[in-house]
Amino acid sequence: MSNTLKIGLAGLGTVGTAALKRLGSMQMKFAEKAGLAIEVRAISARSKTRDRGIDLSGYRWYDNPVDLAKSDDIDVFVELIGGDSGPAEEAVRAAIQSGKHVVTANKALIAKHGNELARMAEANNVALNFEAAVAGGIPVIKAVRESMTANAISRVYGILNGTCNYILTRMEEEGLSFDACLKDAQRLGYAEADPTFDVEGYDTAHKLTILTSLAFGTEIESEAILVEGITSITPADIAAARDLGFRIKLLGVAKKTSTGIEQRVHPTMVPRESSIAQISGVTNAVVIDGDAIGSVTLAGPGAGGDATASAVIADIVDLARGLEVKPLGRPADALVPFKQSEIYAHEGGYYIRLRVNDMHGVFASIATRMAEQEISLESIVQHKKRSKASEAEATPAAGKSQDIILITYETTEMRINKAIEAIKTDGHIIAPPQVIRIARV
Repeated sequence: MSNTLKIGLAGLGTVGTAALKRLGSMQMKFAEKAGLAIEVRAISARSKTRDRGIDLSGYRWYDNPVDLAKSDDIDVFVELIGGDSGPAEEAVRAAIQSGKHVVTANKALIAKHGNELARMAEANNVALNFEAAVAGGIPVIKAVRESMTANAISRVYGILNGTCNYILTRMEEEGLSFDACLKDAQRLGYAEADPTFDVEGYDTAHKLTILTSLAFGTEIESEAILVEGITSITPADIAAARDLGFRIKLLGVAKKTSTGIEQRVHPTMVPRESSIAQISGVTNAVVIDGDAIGSVTLAGPGAGGDATASAVIADIVDLARGLEVKPLGRPADALVPFKQSEIYAHEGGYYIRLRVNDMHGVFASIATRMAEQEISLESIVQHKKRSKASEAEATPAAGKSQDIILITYETTEMRINKAIEAIKTDGHIIAPPQVIRIARV
């Protein structure tokens, strides 16, 4: 390698433009830190004429990112295109096969193809760095992969999507509906025009599968994961959580059990005094439980151009320093096959809200069904007078109704599901049941 680390950058969206600007304006500072000059030689994007607020005339332009990835004029290919296939995948594969190091922020690509790409990178003696793929500017990949190697990690969990956390925060602070908060998030640029990937939990799931592999030494498994989003969360649930001493957060949780690994993404009630409950707005947070250090919480900006570009550049500087590690923390051939722990065996407390007909015997019937599944109830609350938000949720044909809120002691997912199915069979429920897991973090 010469005295300059030559960069090819593909993708000039928010993150790519921020990275290009920062690499240009701080070139001398990065050289001092790395002991090697870092220079962007070439770029690629869908449009050459789009105004990005930066002069691109000093860079060699490639219409096709695959051609850039193969170029002899670069040492490192930075992929900021996005997507788990298409140009991003083709270009990354081409770069690795051409002996180029790869830096990417593409969690979808790593979640889907990470096992194979890690093997390819090792076979070609190049690095595959993806710090920016999980939790934006928070250095969680380095923490789990490198800084915590002396620990046996038992659990990794956290808030991994700023859009969802922003919506849930606004719902709690201002009593707004999900739809109203989503529209505002879109207006502010926190949510995409099609927000499905975020609000249905898929973005969090991709990030979690990567953390699972790093934490437990397993192959990445993006299919064996329970995924629930936040679209069903109502102001009534937010208010009930507040009254019960909780906040609702969308958590991604990976946990080692005696039968395998749990991977789950779902709304969760967490105690208001817990550290994870204090994370508001678009901020992300990751908690890592290790046997030597106990519990460590990392929090910070999980998205945004500058924050994510910071993580991208940190990976580039590591390469300039000569720091190369196995992409998934250990040789790819040493990763063990992922063994899934059945979610139905998951144990914990549950919040259950049932909209039922307001009539004699319903409450006793529900309690009986819970007892049949050996579910112990910590508290039972009946709401006969509903808020306007709750009234809006009721169906026109429901007639006089009430909400019954149950808080259970620890039990299994399987027992909860059986009890709810039995209650449905009794014919008392007039709206879909709301079930939210409780985490005593």
